[in-house]
Amino acid sequence: MSSFEIKAYPELWQSLDMDVERFDKMRLMMGDIYEKTYLHQQNRPAAMAYFDSMIAEIHGGRIKELLAAKEEGRPVIGTFCVYIPEEIVLAVGGVCVGLCGGSQMSVPDAEKILPRNICPMVKSAYGFKAGRICPYFQAVDFVYGETTCDAKKKTWEILDRLVPTYVMEIPQCKNPRDIALWLEEVKDFKSKVEEVAGRLISEEDLAAAVKTMNNKRKALQRLNSLRHHNPSPISGKDGLLIEQIAFYDEPIRFTEKVNELCDELDGRVNSAVAVPGKNAIRIMVAGTPMALPNWKVHNLVEGAGAVIVNEESCIGTRYFKDLIDEDVTGMEAMLAALTDRYKEIDCSCFTPNDERISQVIKEFRDSRAQGIINYSLQFCHTYNLEEIRIREACEQEGIPYMFIESDYSPEDIGQLQTRIEAFLEQLEG
Repeated sequence: MSSFEIKAYPELWQSLDMDVERFDKMRLMMGDIYEKTYLHQQNRPAAMAYFDSMIAEIHGGRIKELLAAKEEGRPVIGTFCVYIPEEIVLAVGGVCVGLCGGSQMSVPDAEKILPRNICPMVKSAYGFKAGRICPYFQAVDFVYGETTCDAKKKTWEILDRLVPTYVMEIPQCKNPRDIALWLEEVKDFKSKVEEVAGRLISEEDLAAAVKTMNNKRKALQRLNSLRHHNPSPISGKDGLLIEQIAFYDEPIRFTEKVNELCDELDGRVNSAVAVPGKNAIRIMVAGTPMALPNWKVHNLVEGAGAVIVNEESCIGTRYFKDLIDEDVTGMEAMLAALTDRYKEIDCSCFTPNDERISQVIKEFRDSRAQGIINYSLQFCHTYNLEEIRIREACEQEGIPYMFIESDYSPEDIGQLQTRIEAFLEQLEG
């Protein structure tokens, strides 16, 4: 197999005022990690070739598409969170794109400014902008931030010095007055996007965007359902990769490619093709999001011979499990329906959060998993504290359970490998 390469676009990066020399070193390192993590898998679906090509062009071809959109007067908005109403961005012909924030490489840049004892994802994201080593950060018109955690909402104030950052308040409860506040925040965001785009959103625009996003979510739901078959027709690493690419790719094209993959997986299910093997231990991962290129837990679990069949995460089911009612008409009612859909996302920022506890147990049953690994980033206080309730629920239901707290560095890989292998041995009996 020829060596995989994330393609270089030095002139493009230079035009974006990036630290080209440093970023190119990171590009080579990420390409090497990707090849070792993904391309050496056995019995991989042929349709994964598209997603490999997406990674190869993630810092070049896709960036050119974003810049072409800007040339056409279409806003490009960067985000870290699933609470951004993507439909509103799409309704003005804009592009909503995930920003870099899943790597240890940018953390030292952030720690020159930010405290060390905060969330690795927040530090990684800020570091990518501060070090000028993320082309997405350099290409966006503005960044969408939200108030789901203290580290984020205070970092947005500092980030705004480097790139325009719009902050949308996400309530911490789901009472009627909280939802009313949320709806007003959605309306304000719509006004902001219209201002940047230079045009108003019509009902027809919003209805088309809702349909586009619903179709994307349905494709991801289909993929996730296929992973639940026993044996699973695709590795958890590939499932995670697709979920991560969902935040970067053009939504209509992405939907088509996911459905093409699912067509192939349907055939694999009918033929009982198993990845990685018919007797592999089935694991569900719950907890904090795993931003690209955070593949640590999946690589360790599947390297030990198990298969991950579900992610209860913002990078996983929280992003796509709920749809927006397409039959609603009238702008006010449509925005209310949109808000209703986003409030169903069970982030740990909410209190009380009984819905998430029930959802974790439901997804465990639906995925036919044999054990849960609850994963949290260090210093992610809401998920670390909610771990108590997840653990108690698993004990009550008799579900084998393991908790992992980690960051993006490789320093704990040996320790995690030992713990994961012991957990899998326990499940094997």
